[in-house]
Amino acid sequence: MITIAVDCMGGDHGPQVTLPACTQFLERHPDAALVLVGLPDALSSFAHPRAKVVAASEVVLMDDPMEIALRRKKDSSMRVAIEQVKSGAAQAAVSAGNTGALMAISRYVLKTMDGIERPAIAGQIPNATGGATTVLDLGANVDCTAEHLLQFAVMGSALVSVLKGVESPTVGLLNIGEEVIKGNEVIKKTGELLRAAAQSGDLNFCGNVEGNDIFKGSADIVVCDGFVGNVALKTSEGLASMIGSFLKAEFSKNIFTKMAAVAAFSVLTALKNRVDHRRYNGAALLGLRGLVFKSHGSADSLAFGYALSRAYDAARNNLLDRVQVRIAHAAPLLAASAPLAPT
Repeated sequence: MITIAVDCMGGDHGPQVTLPACTQFLERHPDAALVLVGLPDALSSFAHPRAKVVAASEVVLMDDPMEIALRRKKDSSMRVAIEQVKSGAAQAAVSAGNTGALMAISRYVLKTMDGIERPAIAGQIPNATGGATTVLDLGANVDCTAEHLLQFAVMGSALVSVLKGVESPTVGLLNIGEEVIKGNEVIKKTGELLRAAAQSGDLNFCGNVEGNDIFKGSADIVVCDGFVGNVALKTSEGLASMIGSFLKAEFSKNIFTKMAAVAAFSVLTALKNRVDHRRYNGAALLGLRGLVFKSHGSADSLAFGYALSRAYDAARNNLLDRVQVRIAHAAPLLAASAPLAPT
């Protein structure tokens, strides 16, 4: 039985989205159980033989500063959900709440793995192959060193290996060109470290990639700092929304446009589904001593359900152990690349 702790109060919509998603998730996964965390009154109507309610007296708001979320709201639904993972009551936690708060609380409660300085957010962006490109970091770390990006690549490889069943996924380094000489000093050094990792068998590094390669699916994993990764993510979501709005507008035009749209309905629907970011919801916070998944704050029940399923798949396939194995194997390289402490 895989047990997932759910922060039912997080996100823009709270229980009105999380609870229906939890019901649907339990129907689809008979070997799963849920720990629903939130204000007792908000969860009083939920009942399922494989669900348990754990009360929390506070809620982390979407605009709460990290200090308030971490230091003052010690009984928030977000923190209590993560503590379920810490105690072993759940194998993973899912929240749609404040990203900065989720990362800070997760790091404080669960701590980071040995060999990892900064956890990273790894999510999926749909690509032209019909699948998705895993990109990290998506916003947890704005300023990254080459050593951090190397760590992200190692963790991302473990994630894709588990969730997609690809033993040696390809890793690309996001840059302004494919040539080795392109990029700033951090990117150039990162390229050197990734090439060394490829030679030692720790990574399947395929070289520099550009922004359009994310959508082409040129690499299974694309590594970048959190600033660039978040921009890429929002661009992907904006593209999906634009396509949806375009299709809706076409159906509402004159009779001839409507007839053409109806004739192409199956193709248009497939296109809409392929770029629908809701189907790729659920980003992993990698590098922690526990599994935590971040749902988009504005997620509807369909999107939140995908985040729950992603957490379930990660727990069922022992993602945490796989990441630790990869990090242990790459430990000599990570140690050799670490900057010297000041004397």
